[in-house]
Order: sequence, then structure tokens, then C-alpha cells
Amino acid sequence: MSSPEEPHRPVPPQPGHEPAAGHSAPGQPPVPYYSAPPGPPGNGAPPNYPPPGYPPPANGAPPYYGDPGQPPPKKSRKALWIVLGIVGGVLLLVAAGVVILLNVVGGATNQARGLADEFTKLIIAGDVNGAYEKYLDPALMEKLSREEFAAGVQSLELDGSCKPNFSSLNVSSDNGANTADVAGAIDCDTKSVDLVYRFEGRDELKMVKIRLRPQG
Repeated sequence: MSSPEEPHRPVPPQPGHEPAAGHSAPGQPPVPYYSAPPGPPGNGAPPNYPPPGYPPPANGAPPYYGDPGQPPPKKSRKALWIVLGIVGGVLLLVAAGVVILLNVVGGATNQARGLADEFTKLIIAGDVNGAYEKYLDPALMEKLSREEFAAGVQSLELDGSCKPNFSSLNVSSDNGANTADVAGAIDCDTKSVDLVYRFEGRDELKMVKIRLRPQG
């Protein structure tokens, strides 16, 4: 009578015949397989991680952080040159405006001085009609008739000894309109007559005010 068959027993592996990784020996529970964590980069450098509080870059590129002592990058000087150019242009315009104003005022000053001298010499010579027609502004003619003007000059009794003497001449310009105020006296051998003239105009000055009064 044959003996009952013994259950099959697993044969332990022989030395030098280790089971392949991930495969268990027959009759034994499967051996779990675990992969090793990824190692450091090939060059041996540690991975780049952003400092605390800074999110990683969106494109995956490692962030760059300069040294604490590194100076900030130089700002472009283009804006500075633009500002300097604008300031220089404004200064040139101002200088040009001053030169033009000086030329205008200087021209009006010379013109007013010449007009005052010529007008005074005419009334000293007794040519009241010529002085009235040539130098008085139409607005002044409406206030002072030719007869009134002639009578006022004749009452001064000016003679050949009288000479004009101008003590002040002030000229101003506003939007191309010039104003010249002339003051002084007509000095004669026996008397002096105070004079005040005002000339106004743009290209040509005309007398808009006159005052002749004996001193004393």
C-alpha cells in the first residue's frame, strides 16, 4: 500500500540563483517593487528651488537671484537727454523772445525820441499846423481842435532861445502795441515850460496825449 503523497514543498533557491527583481520565488508571496527616487542632476549641482515666499517661474526656468551686494542695473539716459533737450528748447525760445522784445522796444524808443524832438522844434518855430497834422493821433484830434491847439501853443510865447530838454523816456510793448511816455521841459532864456507827451502805435507812433505848462 502506497503512502499518501506529501504536499509539495517549495524548494529554496540555490545559491547563485536569486530570483529576478520583481518576481517572487515559486510558492512565495510576490515581492513589492519600489523604484529609487530620482537622483541629483548629472552635473552634481543641487536642484534650483525658489526662495521662500516666491512662486516658481511659470515657464519652468530656474529663477535668477543676484548677489545682495550687486548694484542695480544702470537706468537708461535716453529720458534724461529728452528732458534736457526740451528744457534747452524752451530756453532758446525764451532767449529769442527777449531778443525780439528788446529790438521792438529799442526801435520804439528811438522813434519816440525822434518824434518828440521834431514835434517840439516845430512848435518852437511856430509851425503849429505842421505839428498838428503830422504828429497828433486822430483820436487826439477829436478832443483837441486845430484852433485850440494853435491858441495853446501861441500862449506860451516861445522864441528862438528855447530848446527841448527831455528828462525821461519810457517805452513798453504789449502784443505788438508800443507806448512811449516822454517827459522834460522846453528851456528858454527867460522861462521853462514843462512838457509831457505820450505816443502809441504799432508800426508808426502817434501822439495821443500832450501837456505844455509854464513852470512857476
